[in-house]
Amino acid sequence: MNVNSDLGKHTRPIYNLILHLHPKKVKASTLRFKLSFGLGGMSALLVVVQIFTGLLLKFHYVPNPEGAYNSILAINENLLFGKLAHNIHYWSAILLLWITFLHMLRVFFTGAYRKPRQATWTFGVLLLILVVLSNFTGYLLPWDQLSYWAVTVSTSILDYVPLIGSTAREALLGGQDVAGGTLSNFFNLHTGIIPLLLLALMVHHFWQIRKAGGLIVSEEEKDSPLVDTQPNLVARELVVSLVLIAFILLLGVLFDAPLRERANPFFSPNPAKAPWYFMGLQELLIHFHPFFAVVVIPIILFAGIFYLPYFKLKDGVQGIWFISQKGRETGKISAIAGFIFTIIFILLSEALPDPESILPGNFSIITTGLIPFIFVVVSIYFFMKIIQRKFSINRSEYIQSLFIILIASYSVLSLVGISFRGEGMSLIWPWLL
Repeated sequence: MNVNSDLGKHTRPIYNLILHLHPKKVKASTLRFKLSFGLGGMSALLVVVQIFTGLLLKFHYVPNPEGAYNSILAINENLLFGKLAHNIHYWSAILLLWITFLHMLRVFFTGAYRKPRQATWTFGVLLLILVVLSNFTGYLLPWDQLSYWAVTVSTSILDYVPLIGSTAREALLGGQDVAGGTLSNFFNLHTGIIPLLLLALMVHHFWQIRKAGGLIVSEEEKDSPLVDTQPNLVARELVVSLVLIAFILLLGVLFDAPLRERANPFFSPNPAKAPWYFMGLQELLIHFHPFFAVVVIPIILFAGIFYLPYFKLKDGVQGIWFISQKGRETGKISAIAGFIFTIIFILLSEALPDPESILPGNFSIITTGLIPFIFVVVSIYFFMKIIQRKFSINRSEYIQSLFIILIASYSVLSLVGISFRGEGMSLIWPWLL
């Protein structure tokens, strides 16, 4: 009996699967961990963890208001390793959102969004949106006070969208309020439609990356020698995967998924807050007219993100973090400016008198919408002009600095909303909450 032959038969399917994801050989320069930090592979692994633990939980979950909360308690208290499976599912969902977002930042800051990789960027952004929706639809399933009112607050934002907002909200909720129809809709989306879309887009995303030649490298490294995928790349991916799984297990053992008291539609907590990843938007509603906070600003941002690969850039710099030394310097300055300007804007918004008390009625879209929007746009414009003149940055570095300002601003808005808003959404120190 030929043992080596039998061993080869058993390992060949695994090897063939690897070759579907990777070519036979890869450039040695792409093996550097700091080039990608393994974020794409970790995102894919977390999707697998989510699906596996989600299926385990689905066998015991009851998707109706009467049984949802009790089924979560039964999973945590009566099912062998049920609490661990629940905790892993919860923490891997949060990690998936963070790592997918960081993966998008990695693609942006290394210039891997440019042509001919525009399709990869577009599908990557769509995957990030699906991950957010997966987290959001799963947020309601425990049916506790935290999830019930977070979804109530988040979906009420849709009412501010002209023409289609109220209809879309009613369709999503299955009625006027968060109730049994909402839980059924969210359960079906979370366990059926979104995972299928996620897997389909992932397959296409991997194909686009493979078609584009794998990880992007700089011009200096394009002639890097080729090495065998197995074991050079596969061994590294295995190590990253094992470390990530160990980390998720550690989180699942040490920290329980939050579960408050049973959902009570007649008792609203004060303050009622959206999930943490929507807190920046909820904070924005405090400072802007709803039409600008929910419609104008998001449309401009998403249009810019999807159009990003089509900007005409002449430098051709790809595969280098932050483009250049000037790009690194202006990136740091832009991050600091974004944090400081946003804090100043929030404090000014709190200190100044309510514009509606000065010009009541239909003028609110001007006083709380157009005027602060123009103020923010003009402030960013002049700051970018100063940066451009002082450092003589090119268009790529300009776009990067602007992108960093926006990320820093949303981070501050989210942090303030999560940690500095107390009763009535008034500003308060975190230790007084």
